[in-house]
Amino acid sequence: MKWRIDPACPAQIGMILLFWLAGSWLGSSLHLPFPASVPGLALLLLALAAGWLPARHIERGAAWLLARMLVFFVPAVLAVLDHPEFIGALGLKILFVIVAGTVLVMTVTLAVVQLVRRES
Repeated sequence: MKWRIDPACPAQIGMILLFWLAGSWLGSSLHLPFPASVPGLALLLLALAAGWLPARHIERGAAWLLARMLVFFVPAVLAVLDHPEFIGALGLKILFVIVAGTVLVMTVTLAVVQLVRRES
């Protein structure tokens, strides 16, 4: 895996982090019941949709972060190694619930999007 970074990426990654920090501040100030990344992403989406922030200003930084996303999940994988019971039948049951829940959420989301598109 190449870790060479485009010269524009640090500034773009910094901009994405600013939205995350703004979401974190907003979430803690309003005592929102979900992680800071949710209002941060909502703010970023609003800025992109309204045209206040052109996508080209964060595109390469976001692509760089997405390409290395697996690194961000290493702690979760290591947590599984601390609990060997997840590797047996219990782990398969949990995996089934995760996959079934994901498929259900994606199916309902698809149905809602199609319904909204037909209505508009």
